[in-house]
Amino acid sequence: LQKSLRETLGADKYSRARKEVLTYMFSRPMQMALYFCTGVLDDETLFHHYALNVPFYTHFTSPIRRYADIVVHRLLSASLGARSPIKMEKEAIQKQADHCNDRKMASKRVQELSADLFFSIFVRVRP
Repeated sequence: LQKSLRETLGADKYSRARKEVLTYMFSRPMQMALYFCTGVLDDETLFHHYALNVPFYTHFTSPIRRYADIVVHRLLSASLGARSPIKMEKEAIQKQADHCNDRKMASKRVQELSADLFFSIFVRVRP
């Protein structure tokens, strides 16, 4: 896909913008990852990461980015014995995960609408 986009989109001053917009639009249909508390799910197959083909997977980034990453860091640290356990019930953790998922989906939707607007304007003003 990247090679095709590179060859097709030309080398004018707008080629990079076209490539970014189209790459974003092509990746839209991919399923978005969701946060969940493993303690509330009985089906361990839901912990599987499809692309990496690993049975148990957790994802986090720097805890300065998202609250969900702070929670994951704390839980992982506690599970490794590096800190005391978090004093939250699994249902409360799941409630936090649900809230983070809702905010992430709302943010993604705004990003998509912004990209749609940009693309519409771009197509309108470019021949």
